[in-house]
Amino acid sequence: MINTRLNNILAQIRQAETAYKRMPGSVLLLAVSKTKTSKDIAAAYQAGQRHFGESYCQEALKKQQELGAFDITWHFIGPVQSNKTKALATHFSWVHSVDSLKVAKRLSDQRPSALPPLNICLQVNISGELSKSGIALNELQHLCGQVAELPNIKLRGVMAVPMPERNFELQRLPYKTLYQAVAELHNPGLDTYSFGMSGDLCAAIAEGATIVRIGTALFGEREYA
Repeated sequence: MINTRLNNILAQIRQAETAYKRMPGSVLLLAVSKTKTSKDIAAAYQAGQRHFGESYCQEALKKQQELGAFDITWHFIGPVQSNKTKALATHFSWVHSVDSLKVAKRLSDQRPSALPPLNICLQVNISGELSKSGIALNELQHLCGQVAELPNIKLRGVMAVPMPERNFELQRLPYKTLYQAVAELHNPGLDTYSFGMSGDLCAAIAEGATIVRIGTALFGEREYA
């Protein structure tokens, strides 16, 4: 079942790349495996998936231990708590949800020197929703400048979770706004746009997504304790 779903999602991504004149293979699928079992992740891995996203640190660390034999690239995509930054800096390759200089500094300070720089994205609350984490768009330039100076981390780009819209063109708009804001920074190192989930995959790819975060469409509905 996961094998079939994975192939269907990859086909949808490739179709969207073609439809919106994106370079073939320019969009990476990040399988969002939070609340899913190590068995589920192993099945997706055996079907060819290599990048997995987690939102809960302790849950992720347990899975990493159980799946240590697999060559998985782990991404953290949930809210970052200060008391978890050491674990994130040590056990992940990417953190998509950095929303303050304080968190970025802690990740930089706590990244083991034996590891390559930690890839990070700044989370932008592009729809201005009070219930969501992330910086305001007008804070992006200043925070980018501050974070770019830190050692042991590599600022790669931005992440966003805009408000759902029923209209396809309206769903594209926040992604377009954020993509243009990053382009105006004229920083070639900012090459990553962590945009789009199961419900707005095509809108995100249309507006420049380089990583799409797909959970439900791949693993089925999440099960929360």
